[in-house]
Amino acid sequence: MSVDDNTPVLRGCIKLPLPEDELLEVTAKAKDYAIMHGAAMRSKTNFSPDSLNFAPFVLVPSSFPRKEFEKAIALQPIINRLMHNVAHDEEFITTTLAETIKVDEFTANLFNIYRKALAHGFTQPISLGMLRSDLMLESRCRDMSMCSSSSSGGKDNDAKEKQEAKAKKTTKVGVARGISTSLGCWKQVEINTIASGFGHLGPASKTIQRFVLQELGHSDKLQHMPKNEALSGLCDGMVKAWDIYAKPQSVILFIIEDVSYNICDQRFHEFYIRETYPHIKVLRRTLTDVHREGKLGQHKELLLCVSLSLSLSLSLSLLTASLSLSLSHFFCSNNTEVAVIYFRAGYEPGHYPSQGEWDARYLMETSLAIKCPSIHYHLAGTKKVQQALAQPAVLERFINDPEEIKAVGKIFTGLYSLDDNEAGNANYEMALQTPQNFVLKPQREGGGNNVYGLDIPDALKRMSRVERSAWILMDLIHPPLSQGYMVRPGGKMPPEIVDMVSELGIFGVVIGDADHIVHNYQAGHMLRTKLSTANEGGVAAGLGALDSPYLIDSDDEDGYF
Repeated sequence: MSVDDNTPVLRGCIKLPLPEDELLEVTAKAKDYAIMHGAAMRSKTNFSPDSLNFAPFVLVPSSFPRKEFEKAIALQPIINRLMHNVAHDEEFITTTLAETIKVDEFTANLFNIYRKALAHGFTQPISLGMLRSDLMLESRCRDMSMCSSSSSGGKDNDAKEKQEAKAKKTTKVGVARGISTSLGCWKQVEINTIASGFGHLGPASKTIQRFVLQELGHSDKLQHMPKNEALSGLCDGMVKAWDIYAKPQSVILFIIEDVSYNICDQRFHEFYIRETYPHIKVLRRTLTDVHREGKLGQHKELLLCVSLSLSLSLSLSLLTASLSLSLSHFFCSNNTEVAVIYFRAGYEPGHYPSQGEWDARYLMETSLAIKCPSIHYHLAGTKKVQQALAQPAVLERFINDPEEIKAVGKIFTGLYSLDDNEAGNANYEMALQTPQNFVLKPQREGGGNNVYGLDIPDALKRMSRVERSAWILMDLIHPPLSQGYMVRPGGKMPPEIVDMVSELGIFGVVIGDADHIVHNYQAGHMLRTKLSTANEGGVAAGLGALDSPYLIDSDDEDGYF
């Protein structure tokens, strides 16, 4: 992400600034409204399981080009199918990750589970994918030929820079940092295949901003805020998988972290299922819990021991000797069968503090339960696989329709290998010479792991040639700006107008086996917005804010600076 004085600014949905007294009043209302409608998180700095802060949010919705939003919505089922096909291509995953697993212990551990599951045959052929494709607008993408500039090497970099320079000269703006009449195209930042969060907080942000617009007397603007049914779309996907499993007494299992800060987003998924489908029970367990309580049944069904814990501490004295004995035993009152496993944890090394957690992951992978994600879906979401997909002609391996190949190819920005070979070494030199043009990404999820711009050379120089293969290089995106009020717990009152950039996530659900897809649909969206000066933008990581799109057209005059 990069902005400068020539970065265009998208029209806002209402005229700013607001009068101070009106701003103070509506912001105070919006904070309470957010908490009372579940747009909240637990504090990382002052944690308590008994209290919540409202999640950071943008006061009014941020503008997003209607045509690009609609393209992203329409493309999601194709991306779902692409990732499903990738996940079931053993040769592609194995070849693509061959160098990475030599130096990245976490990815190697995941791949080891995959390898062992392959050797024994997958017990459950059905996978549930609940994906999120994250994208940003590229303000310099005027010529649509620029939308397919992905490369595995640095040979085309000069031509790309000439195209960007030409595009920059032709950018249509009213004045410096003025209103953009050429809205650009979107680029994929990443595809998430595990713990794709904000199925609740995405729609919740729209709820807050609808309330604010109504309070400000702008109910006419609500028609430009698209419908968002992410929570029901994702939860219904889990229920469809539960139906396929077809055992009425079985449960849906959420795999969670030891401490869940983003508790509302998780719980609202659980509560939606319980309220809408009261016959389906939902359990929450950590990987450590599964290691302690889980086992496979006669037909490899995953069974959890719903237990009554009895701890006895006996202190015995006999003559001059004393014996202190602590006994802990579990009496299983019920072995509960798991139909669907939904991972909200397991995507970073810290979730596996011991071998026990890895054993639990393998146990689940070899079980009959339908996983979200299965281990092959998890590996398909690694940055290395996404970089490989951006290479010329690779999409043809997974998509048959030429028009679909063309449409997907346009969303990739430049993604470059750093393997120890001719192309990777050329990309390494390119990053050292022009680091301001790139982002350095490891095989990690959860935010806060990337290296940006001028910090890249030092990071690369600390790596060996082999270690570099665990990372990929991505072109830095140049999104347009929006301007608005960002409201944060403990933040300044009244809030100030700030320059912001947004990242749109489109949810998708896909269910099937290697040969057939039985469900495939787009399942809503979420918008995260951050300060234009910030690199990372994760709300749960404390770096961004909840937002929702206000759809605008390039010829729409109903807008403001």
